[in-house]
Amino acid sequence: MRLGSGRQWSAARALGRLAVGPLAGLGWTLAHLPLGWALWVGRRLGDLAYCVLLGRRAAARENLLRAFGGERPRRELRRICRESFRHLGMTFVEACTLFFRPPAVMLSRVEVEGADHLKAAVAQGRGVLLLTAHFGNWELLAAANVQTGYPLSVVARPLDSPVLDRLVARFREGGGVEVIPKRRALRRVLEALRRGSMVGILLDQNASRREGVFVPFFGDLASTSKSLAVLAFSSGAPVVPVFIHRESHGRHRVVVEPAIPPPSTGDREQDILAFTEAFSNIVEARIRQWPEQWLWIHRRWKTRPAML
Repeated sequence: MRLGSGRQWSAARALGRLAVGPLAGLGWTLAHLPLGWALWVGRRLGDLAYCVLLGRRAAARENLLRAFGGERPRRELRRICRESFRHLGMTFVEACTLFFRPPAVMLSRVEVEGADHLKAAVAQGRGVLLLTAHFGNWELLAAANVQTGYPLSVVARPLDSPVLDRLVARFREGGGVEVIPKRRALRRVLEALRRGSMVGILLDQNASRREGVFVPFFGDLASTSKSLAVLAFSSGAPVVPVFIHRESHGRHRVVVEPAIPPPSTGDREQDILAFTEAFSNIVEARIRQWPEQWLWIHRRWKTRPAML
């Protein structure tokens, strides 16, 4: 059994290495297309993914029905679904530009709004926890931090391919961002906060029953990681929502919101639940503004509450 597992792992690593060359060549080519062409190709890649990735398309449609089924007609939900795939295609092409060309090429298309909120949070001297999501071009959001002048660490789940994971991590760290693997991240996150760093956490994906608490999300209970609330109470670091959204003509806007006041009832479990619900509400509000720019293909409501 161990031998078989080892062979499978070696095969996966070998396939990952074989994929790096062609992917790098494709990425370099996409990165050097003129902006208009690049975005057009990105949208077509999204169309292709919409047609080919039937399981992901079904998951996106199911999520959209759960979120907006009582509010919007089916035709509108189908449009949002298709546009969300196109958004992901454009995000992929922009990520290639970010990785294979000087950062200034993409950063020149980004404006930052609300930087004073970040400055006020940093001034507290406890580090800063950034609440964000798989929304807009989240890779560009991390890279755009260079415009703030503050150190940044991000908590990320490793990619399934170790080779590709190392490649992406190298690109991220080349932009001055420290990558903290999600598994057993607590110690490194607390160390980063003690150094006065900002730590970004994406809080919009399904959490296991052990790691999460159930809070409302689009009117339905969703298992949401309690890690951000726990870190905030343990460290005293303020939690600042930061999101990026796509605008017209290939431009992007980063919006920094005021720090979220922590609840203080004296009941730690209830405070963690209330804080996590506040985070979820903020993420939902941002998605409602630009639903085409969220990662609908993720099974957000996978973990369900226990039956009473």
